[in-house]
Amino acid sequence: MEASNVPALRQAGAVTTKAHGPKSGEYLTFRLGSEEYGIDILKVQEIRSYEQPTRIANAPDFIKGVVNLRGVIVPIVDLRLKLNCATAEYNSFTVVIVLNVKNRVVGAVVDSVSDVLELSRDAIKPAPELSSASVDTSFITGIGSVADRMLILMDIEGLMSSAEMGLMEAAIAA
Repeated sequence: MEASNVPALRQAGAVTTKAHGPKSGEYLTFRLGSEEYGIDILKVQEIRSYEQPTRIANAPDFIKGVVNLRGVIVPIVDLRLKLNCATAEYNSFTVVIVLNVKNRVVGAVVDSVSDVLELSRDAIKPAPELSSASVDTSFITGIGSVADRMLILMDIEGLMSSAEMGLMEAAIAA
């Protein structure tokens, strides 16, 4: 799969659900294992096929390394490892979603990209409140319902810029 621009996904027959609501938003949907997630389309710069990044010594397992993207050194985070998915298999469907987070470029490895959906405010339910201290739901902004599909909507900017990730400080120091 060659690099593609997100608007091209919409034109290439990607499923789009039209919804009318005061706070509707467009989400890029992708898969991590058997679950489907959605992130704000405005944070997405492009979608690229997975290429092996250059490993950085002493980086956590979920930071796969860095790649050179047209002269910009981009850290690559495997969301499957970060979010504790059962498996993280690299195959022809594995892609990197290149994100623009707080004026920094970051890549996120996912199993596959599905489509671009427009969700109305009515189609988005609040994130579940889980009392378990072992379950971190702070980066889940809601659950989107589209026909028979459930999307876990993520605050990708909050996740990527969290102190635990260490990406923003590392990007500034580089």
